[in-house]
Amino acid sequence: MTHVRRWIVLGLVTAIAACSTAPTRKPARPRPDVSLSRIQASGDGREIVMYSLGLLGVGYQFGGSNPDAGLDCSGMAAFIYKNAVGVTLPHNAAEIASRTREIDRGALKAGDLVFFNTMNRRYSHMGIYIGDNKFVHAPRTNSVIRVDSLDNSYFAARYDGARAVLN
Repeated sequence: MTHVRRWIVLGLVTAIAACSTAPTRKPARPRPDVSLSRIQASGDGREIVMYSLGLLGVGYQFGGSNPDAGLDCSGMAAFIYKNAVGVTLPHNAAEIASRTREIDRGALKAGDLVFFNTMNRRYSHMGIYIGDNKFVHAPRTNSVIRVDSLDNSYFAARYDGARAVLN
């Protein structure tokens, strides 16, 4: 009888194992096609650009401050600056603007910050300039971190200036 009992237990364990599913893997983030051939950066600017591009496809989360949970625009900038170059920024676009140095658009370098008036108030949105008139940002709910052009009609109409964190 003990042999029969072992076979029954073994059969039940096998049946249960066969019904289980493999753990689900988080799908890979889509990597948008971003041509880096015209983007030039060195030193800290290059580190900031590389961190920025590494976050492409991360989901937007209002108030988000880490890539696993999602990021908003200022959370993205704060995360990148802290991890790329060790600079702590506040988690608010207007506050970041108030603590950084204004620069002309023509003087933009990779790693500088660009600001937009998207909610009828100054500095309500921001991104990180990566060169070639492009910037990385976390645009809105139900979207992902992506690259856009400063020439995009939506952003061009709402451009609110550029600011530098680094010298």
